Order: sequence, then structure tokens, then C-alpha cells
Amino acid sequence: MPLVVPGLTTSSKDKTEEWNHKLMGKKIGEESNEIFFAKKDLPSEHRVVKEGDMMTMDHKPDRLNIHVADDGTVNKVTHG
Repeated sequence: MPLVVPGLTTSSKDKTEEWNHKLMGKKIGEESNEIFFAKKDLPSEHRVVKEGDMMTMDHKPDRLNIHVADDGTVNKVTHG
């Protein structure tokens, strides 16, 4: 069983939920406000995927995958 220290160790599920809360329903832009989330505030390991885009199947647990609709609105966030 892995050691989990509250506040020190976060699981991938916890990180995904945190990013989901920050990004869901917003668009990725240059500045953060009610409608946009600033691209500069995303983790260095991230990718934005539009509906229908192909993705590589390599698994990177720390990479944030941001799934967006045709209009650019975030509708799903995953890690991997």
C-alpha cells in the first residue's frame, strides 16, 4: 500500500478533479477571467485535444489532457 501524506502526496485522481474544477466550461486563452483560463498557468506537461483529434497512446501520468469542444470550451480533463 503506498504512503499517502495529506497535503504532501496527491493522487492523479485528486489532480484531475482539481484541474476539472479550474477548467470545466472555460476556454484556454491568454488571460484568466470568468470565460478564459490563461495558457501560461497550465502545467508544462499538457495538451489540448479537440473533438475528433487523434492522440498518441503513450502514457504520461503527469500530463494534463484538456479536451475541448468545437467552440474551444473545455468539456473533459484527464491525466495520462
